Amino acid sequence: MDPLDGFGSPGREAAAADSRSAWSRFSSWLECVCVVTFDLELGQAIELVYPQDVKLTEKEKTSICYLSFPDSYSGCLGDTQFTFRLRQSVGRQGFKDDVYNRDAPVTLQRETAHFFGYVYFRQVKDVSIKRGYFQKSLVLVSRLPFTHLFHSMLQIIAPEFFEKLEPFLEAVCNEIDQWPPPSPGQTLNLPIVGTVLQIRIPSKSDKPGGSPVRQMTKENLLPAPTLLPTLHELDLFRCFQLVLIHLQMLWELALLGEPLVIMAPSPTVCSETVLALISAISPLKFCCDFRPYFTIHDCEFREYTTRTQAPPNVVLGVTNPFFIKAFQNWPHIVRLGEIKMAGDLPKQVKVKKLSKLKTLDTKPGIYTAYKPFLHKDKILIKRLLKGIQRKRPSEAQSAILRRHLLELTQSFIIPLERYMASLMPLQRSVTPWKTPPQVRPFSQEEFLSTLDHTGPQLTSMLRGDWMGLYRKFFRSPNFDGWYRQRHREMTQKLESLHLETICDADLLGWTKDKSEVEIVDLILKLREKLVRARRQHLQVKDGVLDKLDAFISSIVGSLPEDLQSVLNAR
Repeated sequence: MDPLDGFGSPGREAAAADSRSAWSRFSSWLECVCVVTFDLELGQAIELVYPQDVKLTEKEKTSICYLSFPDSYSGCLGDTQFTFRLRQSVGRQGFKDDVYNRDAPVTLQRETAHFFGYVYFRQVKDVSIKRGYFQKSLVLVSRLPFTHLFHSMLQIIAPEFFEKLEPFLEAVCNEIDQWPPPSPGQTLNLPIVGTVLQIRIPSKSDKPGGSPVRQMTKENLLPAPTLLPTLHELDLFRCFQLVLIHLQMLWELALLGEPLVIMAPSPTVCSETVLALISAISPLKFCCDFRPYFTIHDCEFREYTTRTQAPPNVVLGVTNPFFIKAFQNWPHIVRLGEIKMAGDLPKQVKVKKLSKLKTLDTKPGIYTAYKPFLHKDKILIKRLLKGIQRKRPSEAQSAILRRHLLELTQSFIIPLERYMASLMPLQRSVTPWKTPPQVRPFSQEEFLSTLDHTGPQLTSMLRGDWMGLYRKFFRSPNFDGWYRQRHREMTQKLESLHLETICDADLLGWTKDKSEVEIVDLILKLREKLVRARRQHLQVKDGVLDKLDAFISSIVGSLPEDLQSVLNAR
């Protein structure tokens, strides 16, 4: 037996390290790829996971199995694409590198506690199989909310995978492992099975609603890249065409993080509608839970259907009519049906009383007692309905919708941003010899008193009870999430300014008449600040951290040797 082959041997440790680093580029895009099939004895089962050494818990595997097939797949002949989102198991280590999250818009940040599953399900008749049908799903599991990119990839790889199976999947994963990591603000060329997808990942510094992506080609790139104009945006018009006249109400429900169930005929429709609703409040991050596709087998089913407490702040997309009975105590249920035309316009669903909710035969409609704070935008509705009659392309209708929702959200959020900025201490109050000043506390009443001069009426034509909407927003998880994010960013900005003022100060001069205790205390505090700055990826002027590092080293070097050895050992 080779002595190096034992437990903890260098050979084995090196192999393990190679295995981890081998898939580092792949794992910056995808957690894994799963193949879920129907087994006569087991039901839905994972047939294959790639890379093979990826660590999924049994609970996560079970969830992926149930979420990867349509709830009732008897009517899903052919190919079906949809999206799900599942909670990661407790104790799982999150993704540590947050450089991407630092630079990405909040709505596109990598998930730390959930996975997305992007599904391509195929069901076709096959007499060689006992049940008479071939039923299989190819699932891309990722922490990134890149819906359009991953579904575009599946359209390229899934049909070929169902013919060529595992060796083909291995080749695709190896190709993804050659991609550059996702980098906000960068245009990337991503080769996949003979196609090159060209994408640009939005950056936090981009202007919301900016111009679309332009194609950038490299002369030596063959084949010519296929430009994806978006990573994540959906066809909003297709998602909302049955509820256009209620768009204002749905935007408010999303803004306030209200418990909401979207019931639709297929997982494609329910998952896209949930994701469209979440994106309706962009650039504000939706900070509640949401499940684009949810089934009765989900681990959280009991948690969400208990009658002993109020429903949680979550948006669920479902297809099984059983949920009408299970969710009868929920305040808002949107039931979508197949598209029916009234003349040349899609028939709009009506708002109905919750008491009208029946089991199974419930008609399409929005079942709620909610009264919107703001009036409908009749001009927008007329414009969209006229666009349908004039056969305006869906992309153009979606662009109108997206701009309207962006302007509406910005009108709501700008007064909050302006007030929040007023809570920031003045730059001159940051001095090298004192702890940085703190952000002033947020006063809801003080904010509301500013609305007469800085309120949304300055940028929005919509009338209504904006004050009431803000008061209710203050009680929602979306306000809490927005406030925490802004407070963290402002605190980090103060920390950066403090580091820069320390760096510009005469630190060596300060130490000349100080005792060893005071100098050691300064060194320890500066070290702590440096560690925190690097861990948080604080954005400071070039050279600041290196300059402080060099200063610490020179001060330590000037101390007696016994103190030096103590400090260097820390």
